[in-house]
Amino acid sequence: MSAIIRIPIFPLPDVVLFPHTLLPLHIFEPRYRQMVRDCLAGDRRLAMALLKPGWEKDYYGRPPIYPIAGAGEIIQHEELPDGRFNILLRGTMRIGITAELPADKPYQVARARPLPDRYLDANPVALVARVERLKVFYLRILSEVQKGQGEIAKIFSGVKDPGIIVDRIAGAAIADAETRQQALEAIDVARRLAIVQDHLVSVLAHLSDRNAPAERGSGRQN
Repeated sequence: MSAIIRIPIFPLPDVVLFPHTLLPLHIFEPRYRQMVRDCLAGDRRLAMALLKPGWEKDYYGRPPIYPIAGAGEIIQHEELPDGRFNILLRGTMRIGITAELPADKPYQVARARPLPDRYLDANPVALVARVERLKVFYLRILSEVQKGQGEIAKIFSGVKDPGIIVDRIAGAAIADAETRQQALEAIDVARRLAIVQDHLVSVLAHLSDRNAPAERGSGRQN
């Protein structure tokens, strides 16, 4: 059983942090400035939790959050003259929040359990083949939006673990917070891969539809 950890929670409405990805943040609210100071004085860890619908009613208190969150480590920080911070988080793991702790801080703190990847697919060779197909889909999207090999090399450089590859593609390719949360909650790598692949297929279809009229109308008349 994974060890229970105590970790500060930074809840936002549209932000989901995946392990093995980077997230730049600008911290301006006083309570979260204090959170960053506390993190920097300690182990530098905090968790990004997606706010649930209806969060607006209690945003300045204890708004409702999804119980699966992305934990990260502050690897860079800049404190501005007025007390705001620019920080860079490196995602380290998924966590399952087991309890929110009593409010002895101006920000939320939770007890949580690390959630390592699971490989429930009995055929690892087939899973690797599916990951390779996922990479092809992602490369096609990059070519459609005029990004090149440098972007994909940055994501996959030296990485062979299927879970890490899927997380990095999800972090780079999925903009919708709800879909990102679904992928984050998929502890089983094969299930996560399916969610990300479905999204990439949808994006490719949208890009094809967007480009189709231009292609049909590109012929010349003599």
